Amino acid sequence: SRPPRATHFREDSVQAKMARGVTVKDVPAHDFIVAYAAFLKKSGKIQIPEWADLVKTAPHKELSPLDKDWYYVRAAAIARQVYLRKTAGVGGLREHFGSRKRCGVARNKHAISSGGLLRKILQQLESIDVVKTAGKGRVITQQGQRDLDRIAGTVVAATEASE
Repeated sequence: SRPPRATHFREDSVQAKMARGVTVKDVPAHDFIVAYAAFLKKSGKIQIPEWADLVKTAPHKELSPLDKDWYYVRAAAIARQVYLRKTAGVGGLREHFGSRKRCGVARNKHAISSGGLLRKILQQLESIDVVKTAGKGRVITQQGQRDLDRIAGTVVAATEASE
């Protein structure tokens, strides 16, 4: 057993979080993804392809997404997954973003997401230097980690201000 950390801050206080820094892991996923998607949309670094309103996110889906900003939300979720994993490939992300496939009277099965869509978003995240190719997948860059942690810090500050 390790001795307790010597700190003059309470662990759950704002000063303690700011003293050690806020990362993406400290923020609820939904709050972070919404904030980062808004940042991507506002910055204009990611361009929505012209085919985005026609495409489905997976072969087992019946309709395309109803949210007009779904592309930014998916890009933010992909950036978060690359941040959380050591390496993230298209195959692993297809599994992660997959969902159940309804098979009529048979049992539902897990079906994987669309790979082309994920690949296109990863390429755009590479072009703005958030992720880079490394070995058999993508990893977060130093600049990308700094940007994502900065957005996480703003999310924490916003939740602290609203409480």
